[in-house]
Amino acid sequence: MKYLEVSVRTAHIVHGFDEDNREIREQGQDDFTTKLVAIERIQSISEQYLLVTGSHGRVMYWEYEGGLAQLRDRLDASGLMLP
Repeated sequence: MKYLEVSVRTAHIVHGFDEDNREIREQGQDDFTTKLVAIERIQSISEQYLLVTGSHGRVMYWEYEGGLAQLRDRLDASGLMLP
């Protein structure tokens, strides 16, 4: 299993959907924390968020430090980007 070291803070945790198909969200935390994240947990990456899977079928939106270009370069240097 491959890991990515990244400084993140949880913006939102999605616990499921309500009867109107709206996300049931819990607010995140204020402080950034450095984590080793299994690459397989990452669902998508945007300029602002990493969308990652969690336990019990939850997904989390994490804000991260460094920006999309820097993260893409790190993944590319590790051979994790497709041409």
